[in-house]
Amino acid sequence: MGACGITSSKTALVFLNLIFWAAAGVLCYAGAYVFITYDDYDHFFEDVYTLIPAAVIIGVGALLFIIGLIGCYSTVRESPCGLASFVFILLLVFMIEVAVVVLGYIYRAKVEERVNSSIQGVYDEYNGTNSDAASRAIDYVQRQLKCCGIHNYSDWTHTPWFEGSKNNSAPISCCRPDLETCTGSLTRTEDLFQEGCEALVVKKLKEIMMYVILAAVTFATIQMLGILCACAVLCQRRPASKYDRLITGETYG
Repeated sequence: MGACGITSSKTALVFLNLIFWAAAGVLCYAGAYVFITYDDYDHFFEDVYTLIPAAVIIGVGALLFIIGLIGCYSTVRESPCGLASFVFILLLVFMIEVAVVVLGYIYRAKVEERVNSSIQGVYDEYNGTNSDAASRAIDYVQRQLKCCGIHNYSDWTHTPWFEGSKNNSAPISCCRPDLETCTGSLTRTEDLFQEGCEALVVKKLKEIMMYVILAAVTFATIQMLGILCACAVLCQRRPASKYDRLITGETYG
């Protein structure tokens, strides 16, 4: 019964270590995705502390590669020292991932407030040139999220760019992609995206943060299974006591 139990625990632990390697790649990808996407939306949400969970999750992903190596070696060799180190590192990473989840929820709650306070300023900086970072950010967001203005296309009439251009139009990035003749004219509002960008930017940033939270929760759960399996192998491989030897009929000198 004991041999069967330890074999099952070892098999499960080796399998989990393979999952750790796969998880490492997924976590690094999730963290990198947040960094890349944040770069597209940073004008609307300039709190760089939002990137802390993403940076931590990349670090955890890199650490999981090492953990997988230690776990596989210690499991195959049934090394008590190696398995104990494996459990300790997993517990440490588990606590880090709990911190990532907490930070993720904190920053996710702040997204709407920060976007609401900064988006008007970004639209006021728009000058319609590709060399301007704020202009590129707005054009990118409007095309990517299929939106126009802060709440709708009429918001453009209150911007310095609109007053300076005097052509009664919104930027071309407000045009629906299926209409090649669209010039952004506010006399043909049916050619423009009808939804404002503020709510969609908030939604997108919250989704990004939720990816990090879900990744951390998922792999924290897998790590707990790894800790349980490693502890099972350690407990079942403890040195036999005098009482155990008497029960099994072993002799010792």
